[in-house]
Amino acid sequence: MGIELTWFGHATWRVRSEGKTILVDPFIAENPACRATIDQLGPVDLILITHGHADHVADAATVANKYQSTVACVYEIATWLQSKHQVANAVGMNLGGEKNFGFCKVKMTIAFHSSELPDGSYGGNPAGFVVTISGKRLYFAGDTALFGDMQLIGKLGIDAAILPIGDLFTMGPADSVEATKLICPAVALPSHYNTWPPIIQDANAWGLLIREQTRAKPVVLQSGESYSL
Repeated sequence: MGIELTWFGHATWRVRSEGKTILVDPFIAENPACRATIDQLGPVDLILITHGHADHVADAATVANKYQSTVACVYEIATWLQSKHQVANAVGMNLGGEKNFGFCKVKMTIAFHSSELPDGSYGGNPAGFVVTISGKRLYFAGDTALFGDMQLIGKLGIDAAILPIGDLFTMGPADSVEATKLICPAVALPSHYNTWPPIIQDANAWGLLIREQTRAKPVVLQSGESYSL
């Protein structure tokens, strides 16, 4: 079966395949770029959280408790969700680890960023994810700078790479193009941009650079739009 990949603005993504739903970095209620509500996203089987900043974890507990979702994240965030928000099924992972969730496999990759939870608690290491589902591999880089080991991630064979382009807090468009060269995905999609003025970017201009300088197909979505793999 195919995969439907939907962007809800900022860094919130939904993956649907074979009747299962994955939600990445749920930032919905206070996300000025999100046109959907939590009620419209479900049911959600698995939530992936890349790091502890509020614009990535804000609605994780609400979604998890509403839909009895499993949450996969770094160990420190998992224990925070369990102890502070009564999330019943939070799976703590760490960098380099992989877990089979039955309908998909999730590998946690490194990311170069910071991570503090909304209440000031330590959020552990920031991360990215490689999700293997329906015979495809999706790479969610998370909030990160450009780093050379993206080439090793690319050796896994990436069908779609979701990369930040906002700059200031993450890599910007130029570094995102370099990341695409290292990863060599079939498709590249921009993330973490245009939510607020400090991270405004021209995603279509980024797409032209991807098309001109890499072998990847650039796919630029509007908030709420989907792309099928």
